[in-house]
Amino acid sequence: MKVSAEFNNRPTKIAPSRIKIMFRHGMFVLRLLGLSLLTVGVSIAPAYAQQSFNELAGSWSGVGSMKPSDGPRERIRCKVNYAVKNEGRSTKMNVRCASDAYKLELTANIDQSGSALSGNWYESQYRQGGKISGRNVNGLIEARIEGDTVAALLTVRTKGNRQSFAMESPGAWVSQVSIDLLRDSR
Repeated sequence: MKVSAEFNNRPTKIAPSRIKIMFRHGMFVLRLLGLSLLTVGVSIAPAYAQQSFNELAGSWSGVGSMKPSDGPRERIRCKVNYAVKNEGRSTKMNVRCASDAYKLELTANIDQSGSALSGNWYESQYRQGGKISGRNVNGLIEARIEGDTVAALLTVRTKGNRQSFAMESPGAWVSQVSIDLLRDSR
């Protein structure tokens, strides 16, 4: 294909209306590209942000509150112990809390594959147990615990020697538990 010299040397004029359309399409493409990169970044981030249970290992203690379904919110004292094994991919969690009127004794065995969590739990005072599923990313565990008669959302956030533990279970015998913990001296 032969292109004339006159065409190559002549400046191209683009109509202002065409420039607006090109600009809008260009911005659309940039937004789409940005959204695509954000989506890829978010989907890759958990692979790099995975963490093991190693940061949890040991004993923690603190205070918080517990809201029984049949009474007012009560102050509680708690001890939490994490026994980590399998190179940080599994933990046995023991939670013991007590108020003046109630006791809570929860044991959980949790395994991690990538950032996904799975396992089982049992609360011995009220003889409830079931399954755990969720995620562990960047010091934040978000899990769902389910049993025959109870379902709850559990959030554990760890930063250094501080940990917050929150459980919500509307309609259960204990509808809310909120605890601020400090790592015990080793």
